[in-house]
Amino acid sequence: MESELIQDAVLRNLQTLAESTQRLSDETRLAHTEIDWKGIAGFRNVLVHGYLGVDIARCWEIVEVELPSIMKMVLERLQ
Repeated sequence: MESELIQDAVLRNLQTLAESTQRLSDETRLAHTEIDWKGIAGFRNVLVHGYLGVDIARCWEIVEVELPSIMKMVLERLQ
């Protein structure tokens, strides 16, 4: 939270991840209805267009709380 450089890097990576989910197949999305795909798309829009309105604390919460379950799903899919 103290480093703007790290904040920028995390936000950029979250943006890339969110954009990547838009390229997933419908089959994958339907197989994982527990994930809020529309919410992820909306979050991407906030990151890209929100500029100074981005809530850094909320982004960090997403990284710590929500991202691990999404990563687990992705890793399972790759195996």
